[in-house]
Amino acid sequence: MKRWRVLFADRMLQFLPQLRNRYFFAIDLAAFCIAPVAAAWIRTDGVLGQNGVDSLIRLFGALALYILISSLVRWPIFYGLGLYSRYWRYASIDELGQIILAVLTSSVLLLLIFFGVLRPFLVIFEDFPRSVPLLDGVFVLLAVGGSRFSVRLVEQFIKRMQPRPAGPIMRVVIFGAGSSGTMIVKEMQSNPQLGLEPVVFLDADRNKQGAIIQGIPVVGDRADLAKVIERYGIQQAIIAMPTASGKAIREITQLCQQLNLPVKTVPGVFELLDGSVTVNQLRPVDLSDLLRREPVVIDAVDVAQMLRGKQVLVTGAGGSIGSELCRQIARCQPSSMVLLGHGENSVFEIANEQRRLTPSLRIHSVIADIRDLTRLKSVFSAFEPEVVFHAAAHKHVPLMEENIEEAVTNNVLGTRNVLDACVAHRVARFVLISTDKAVNPTSVMGATKRTAELLLQDVVARTGSAYMAVRFGNVLGSRGSVVPFFKQQIAQGGPITITHPDVRRYFMTIPEAVQLVLQAATLGKGGEIFVLDMGEPIKIVDMARELIRLSGLEEGRDIDIVYTGLRPGEKLFEELFLGSEDYLRTKHSKIFVARNQANSVEHVSDLICAAQAGKSDEVRSLLARTVPEYCPGMGSQPSAINPNFSQFPGINLPPMIVRPSEWRGQAD
Repeated sequence: MKRWRVLFADRMLQFLPQLRNRYFFAIDLAAFCIAPVAAAWIRTDGVLGQNGVDSLIRLFGALALYILISSLVRWPIFYGLGLYSRYWRYASIDELGQIILAVLTSSVLLLLIFFGVLRPFLVIFEDFPRSVPLLDGVFVLLAVGGSRFSVRLVEQFIKRMQPRPAGPIMRVVIFGAGSSGTMIVKEMQSNPQLGLEPVVFLDADRNKQGAIIQGIPVVGDRADLAKVIERYGIQQAIIAMPTASGKAIREITQLCQQLNLPVKTVPGVFELLDGSVTVNQLRPVDLSDLLRREPVVIDAVDVAQMLRGKQVLVTGAGGSIGSELCRQIARCQPSSMVLLGHGENSVFEIANEQRRLTPSLRIHSVIADIRDLTRLKSVFSAFEPEVVFHAAAHKHVPLMEENIEEAVTNNVLGTRNVLDACVAHRVARFVLISTDKAVNPTSVMGATKRTAELLLQDVVARTGSAYMAVRFGNVLGSRGSVVPFFKQQIAQGGPITITHPDVRRYFMTIPEAVQLVLQAATLGKGGEIFVLDMGEPIKIVDMARELIRLSGLEEGRDIDIVYTGLRPGEKLFEELFLGSEDYLRTKHSKIFVARNQANSVEHVSDLICAAQAGKSDEVRSLLARTVPEYCPGMGSQPSAINPNFSQFPGINLPPMIVRPSEWRGQAD
């Protein structure tokens, strides 16, 4: 019996996709023939020939004419509205709307033909019931809609007939009875082979409590979890709240850990750009979930208008920021995208990913070193980009202290080369990805990124081009960053090494940062340094402790935290703005623009020459002359103890200028 059910289910699932054109065409033909007769039968109370044989003959003649004209009218309308080309296995409310529109349009047209044209000219007899076309339309709607939506219903039924996995079934509680939770429940119910049985919802919305959604009751909120586990035998928790704050995720996670309940979550809203959620996206709760902020709303129309139909080039395309730029740019339908990078493996991976996700987009993979101006200009000549995002850079602070020449040639010479190529090929818009380490830099890396900002402003001053920079702090999960490093140390049994117990950093998820970068790019006129509101700085030791807890371990018993001392060029606190800078509001609440007096770049050529010659002492000296605020070795000083600049000069600012302390609360 079990084997028969599996065989039947497999055969039906293979047959259902074929119900797309000719089968529905035949079903509709039958409906067009039967529906008018049924309508006439009902209209005459089942006595079609109540006025004699002549009346019956005239009625059947009129019905035959009606069926012929109905078929000739309805088929083209149904075809034009796509009723014979849609994939009905995934029919939704949109498809239902198309069916209603097709039936309504054709029925109105039939009424006009029969009672506006044929009846006045006595082509049909006067006693032909006016209600027949109306009833016919209702029956056709039921037949057409029912036949198509039955495909989806039958498929769901067949899937539920499939045998459940041999292993145990996990009884699941879902936090969040919104659209994401509903989608997760639907998929579990449609795919019993997943071995997940949705049992109850928990939701803080009192209006939902007591309701039944997809057959699953909403029995309370998170405070009721202990009782729910005991009453319903819950074995797994799923957080289906992509817009929830980090605080809410943290509270639910801690509650589940206290009750020894495994918990998974859907990705955050920044990772769900298309709004869809599937069971395959469920994953363990990560640090990025605990640090979620209020979702940022961007003007997607402006971003799309900036990129749609344009040829876009991304440097550093294989990196953390560069690859996410490629993903989000591809959704805006550029005409082509050039992925330029120095590491062949990472460029290969992101190029393959984009070709799979957006097969209609022309993707060009280019392996090039931005320090090679000749190579860059040949790339620009070949592809003629209109928009350029410059994400290529060396970013590791301690490593660049030991390789100062590489930092300068890549971050300074490379940026100058990209800018020169953009100017030579009249690139309309250029965006430099900068960093908070460029502000009052104590490291070589930070000083080189500040120099890159100055080069950009110099080019804008000379050309008036719409070139701009976007400055932000650390991003969670980037390669070589603190979170993957801590995870590796935990996996190895510890200890976790932290340079100082008071080290704080600004953090943002990669998708969130890139969304704001794209939004800032739409705002720039030329020369701006945009600064993203990074929220509150986070103590690194607190992040380490959260990761230990998420791993199911205990600090001091399972994993130790060891302090190693600040490294060369490292600060206790990063800053987002110079003391000499004012900040202007933009139309986006999370994006500000720095107003400052740009330094001279007269020493940059000498700086590059010294780096190419390997003269590290001269490089440091020239860096300090180019970036006067560069103070090597000051990382341990409390120059940035208040990242919100409560000591910002108390000058009278114009109405559109805002002190940083006004747009973010004081740090802890």
